[in-house]
Amino acid sequence: MKLLVATHNPGKIREYQALLADLPLEVTWLDAEGIVFDVEETGSTFAENALLKAHAYAAATGLWTWADDSGLEIDALAGRPGVFSARYAGPNASDADRYNKVLAELAPIPRAQWTARFRCAVALVEPSGVEHVVEADFPGMMTDVPRGANGFGYDPVFYLPALGQTLAELPADVKNRVSHRALAAQKAHALLLDLLHT
Repeated sequence: MKLLVATHNPGKIREYQALLADLPLEVTWLDAEGIVFDVEETGSTFAENALLKAHAYAAATGLWTWADDSGLEIDALAGRPGVFSARYAGPNASDADRYNKVLAELAPIPRAQWTARFRCAVALVEPSGVEHVVEADFPGMMTDVPRGANGFGYDPVFYLPALGQTLAELPADVKNRVSHRALAAQKAHALLLDLLHT
């Protein structure tokens, strides 16, 4: 069986291929399937956005489709950037543009209030349109200086007090076990395992 992971992001597909390696599935992605259209993320929650993408690509391809939406919620910024995490600094902005905008907004706020979490929703949609959703979050703190060369997005400025490192400083195998995406993927993995055996 082929499972389409609804992303154009090579960093994300590498994470998912590792997370799903033990399932009896051929994991493919949008570029590999020649899919060039994007689905507008008009939902007000991560789950709504994940479902929009999963339904659209499942309908277009006839494949089981896995889509996620994830982002950073910062308490001192009333949950921003939230569902706008990837678009927070405008179109064509780099990862550094996005996290620098967040850091500029945090600058006047006391550091003790820089609590944050990454949140991830995974939607799995069958070719028939039947849908499944799981969610997970991953708490941490923002840091004012980017550190680490691993990961992508806001990883260099998301600090994990228990580990004394940012997400971007973690080795990929550790991040793939502990991140918000990993936790949501583990839940979706278990769900897929059940669905494959029913």
